[in-house]
Amino acid sequence: MVSSEAAQRVRVPLLRAQWRQQAFLHWPYPPEDIQAILPNGLVVDQYDGAAWVSLTPFLMADLRPLGISPLPALAASPFPETNLRTYVRAPGGRHGVWFLSIEVGSAMMLAARTVGAPYHLGDLSVLAYDGTVSYGGSRRGGEPTYRLIVRPGATIDPSEREVWLTSRWRAYTHRLGVLWETPIWHEPWSLHEATLEEFHETLTPAAGISAPAGDPSVTFSEGVRHVRLGISRPLRPGEADPG
Repeated sequence: MVSSEAAQRVRVPLLRAQWRQQAFLHWPYPPEDIQAILPNGLVVDQYDGAAWVSLTPFLMADLRPLGISPLPALAASPFPETNLRTYVRAPGGRHGVWFLSIEVGSAMMLAARTVGAPYHLGDLSVLAYDGTVSYGGSRRGGEPTYRLIVRPGATIDPSEREVWLTSRWRAYTHRLGVLWETPIWHEPWSLHEATLEEFHETLTPAAGISAPAGDPSVTFSEGVRHVRLGISRPLRPGEADPG
């Protein structure tokens, strides 16, 4: 099972950062719909017989690449990022996330395209006002777009499903026929209940899946302050065949 504690230590982080004011919106999908868009070597992960797709907007802050002290300009200027993701298992049963798209407000993150991370530069915002947090953005060129407003509530003791949806310790990407695995470490999430007050998005059809049906499961976190992203490694050909 997925654990709220990181599955491995990241002793040599390629990137250190903070993720702040993060919202989590989750919808169930038919597993066959998600499997159809995954590369060879990844199997859709399921909970309660469903695949899940999540929209997770947040602020990236205190960005520190490998071997570089905190840069004042980066520390002073957090920038938004919004992930559209699903949940997968790699060969050997390793749980992880697969990004359907990543919207980002800083061009420096586009370097991760070298291992297939689907970053898109956009005009994004995260604003806290009157007890709510609003997120919005559009990809450069005007489409796709999204806007949501959440109202965080009390701290919760995460359910098994909420841990399964939020606590993933590997990210998988694909480029030029090769699967890449990136380890992730941070402290466990502190989650709050949250109410969704406004919502619109066109990210899902742009990613090749249907728009979500029904109301999402919604939670919120003030964030995690000690994120470590490890060095990506290519999976060997033998590892890319599900057992």
